[in-house]
Amino acid sequence: MILDRIREPADLEFLSYDELQQLSSEIREMIINVVSRNGGHLASNLGIVELTLAVHRIFRSPKDQIVWDVGHQCYTHKIVTGRREQFAGIRTFGGISGFPKICESRHDMFNTGHSSTSISAAQGLAIANQQFRRDGKVVAVIGDGALTAGMAFEALNYTGHEKNDVVVILNDNEMSISPNVGAMSMYLHRLRLEPAYTTPKDYLAHVLKQIPGFGSRLYNVISRLEGSLKYLLTPGMLFEEFGFKYFGPVDGYDFETLERALIRARDRKGPVLVHVLTEKGRGYKPAQEFCHKFHGTGPFEISTGKAKSSSKTPPSYTDVFGNVICRLAAQNEDIVAITAAMKEGTGLNRFALDFPARFFDVGIAEQHAITMAAGMAKGGLRPFVAIYSSFMQRAYDQVIHDVSLMKLPVVMCLDRAGLVGEDGPTHHGVFDVSFLRCVPDIQVMAPRDEIELDQMLTYAAEQNGPVAIRYPRGAGIGCEDSVNDRQPIVSGRAEIVREGKDIVIWALGHMLHPALEAAKELEQQGINACVINPRFIKPFDLDMLTSVVNRHIPMITVEENALPGGFGSLIAEHAIEMGHKAGMLRIGIPDGFVQHGSQSELRRLLKIDAAGIKERIAEWLQPSVIKKVAC
Repeated sequence: MILDRIREPADLEFLSYDELQQLSSEIREMIINVVSRNGGHLASNLGIVELTLAVHRIFRSPKDQIVWDVGHQCYTHKIVTGRREQFAGIRTFGGISGFPKICESRHDMFNTGHSSTSISAAQGLAIANQQFRRDGKVVAVIGDGALTAGMAFEALNYTGHEKNDVVVILNDNEMSISPNVGAMSMYLHRLRLEPAYTTPKDYLAHVLKQIPGFGSRLYNVISRLEGSLKYLLTPGMLFEEFGFKYFGPVDGYDFETLERALIRARDRKGPVLVHVLTEKGRGYKPAQEFCHKFHGTGPFEISTGKAKSSSKTPPSYTDVFGNVICRLAAQNEDIVAITAAMKEGTGLNRFALDFPARFFDVGIAEQHAITMAAGMAKGGLRPFVAIYSSFMQRAYDQVIHDVSLMKLPVVMCLDRAGLVGEDGPTHHGVFDVSFLRCVPDIQVMAPRDEIELDQMLTYAAEQNGPVAIRYPRGAGIGCEDSVNDRQPIVSGRAEIVREGKDIVIWALGHMLHPALEAAKELEQQGINACVINPRFIKPFDLDMLTSVVNRHIPMITVEENALPGGFGSLIAEHAIEMGHKAGMLRIGIPDGFVQHGSQSELRRLLKIDAAGIKERIAEWLQPSVIKKVAC
């Protein structure tokens, strides 16, 4: 195997193009085998193998600094930069990350996980190189989906202004997770249809030299002219206007053409953009045909591409959201749904089919999504915006300035709230309670299970102001009761789900069920625990808290959110004002970034599963305290 000879990027230099093709096949086979066992980002990585090899042959990492936008397409990069042996454990607890991490390798130049940051980071690195008089190019590899975000345009604009030696490689596969949308996507699609000449000058030569007799002489004259003719014949005119020299479109699987374009980009001063055409899922038919399903996938059978069989599980919170919003939309024609390039991931695929005129995918543009929703709400519609918790961080100002300040009825559905698992710290949604609870005039809720999510969505559809609902990744608990069997949702009203006289456990959202299990275990130690489902983070049930404080017994809070500024802090603030002196324990995510691993592994590590909650409470309630409160 040629792969056996590759220990670092320099080993690629002397391979022939035939050997590079064979190496590409070997790498694809490795990626497919590992992802089929571990899960991961498959389609994007299969599409970029040749481009990654070419980049590492033409540029000299780490002297030339390569920044991978989003970073979920970095598997080939990791394999050829000394991590081949560790690749089998990618995304597993204790294994290497599925994203670039500067602590892993000197070849990982910048941590990435959210889209559209690479050009800004590259410009910053280029300025630092200039200040310290360091040689080397800075390369940003960005996908066409990521290029739709405003941050990418801001960076293009400033890079063209600074005129630093930054090479932007546009990996154009016409996809984000869902198919790309918007004017930029249409523009790039038109460029795909242009002849694949690497410069406007090559294009001009091709056209004019077809004229018999004097075409070559005419070319020599016209090629010296400045002005509008240049722009008429420039396929990448938009990028040229941004101050970049444009090369492309280039076939991302033709090593010779690809490397020729990269060499010209490397050797040119100032900003350069190389437009490379690739295909998601290249080399594996199921991933090519269903690339949205293989963007981020769990373990699967290689022969069929089907998910590996597992025991039947309840519907996921995402599926419940998708079903409920369709039901609500059928009842109220003012309801519209918005997503930021995550139709499948947020469960809106059925809504898009049933209500196409009321479905809006804005691309990777969370800030725009929230403010557009605000405009819709001001105009009389009822927008539901479905965005992952960690991606909602990008739209924080819009939540405050454009939604809450005007008290507009926008429902923000924060999927993947809490620990998401193998995608790690860039994707864990563990800050939303902290950053939302301080925003005025917004209701913030967390359902204990899938039935309560249904109730909360139904409640939110009737509100006349902003509502945020946070719910976790994964399956619900398999509730057998119905919405009609539950207590109705009342603004700011908590519920007691287990009576007890010794301690009180406030368990937020899906933490309620492990807290109930912990309470049963504590009962065997003589500790009788009351368990409360807060339902609302904001407005918080101060009447319930007052009654608890008046009982003069210890309180415990449990949340899958950061402890600083989180739900436990909320209760502590009010409890102090109320004179609570019986002691309080906050259980949640400590002040630090949580690494990748399965959700169950991470919850066990952080002691926020049932066993961990019970252990933490038992340790906190020392024997003398237990004896005292049990009397």
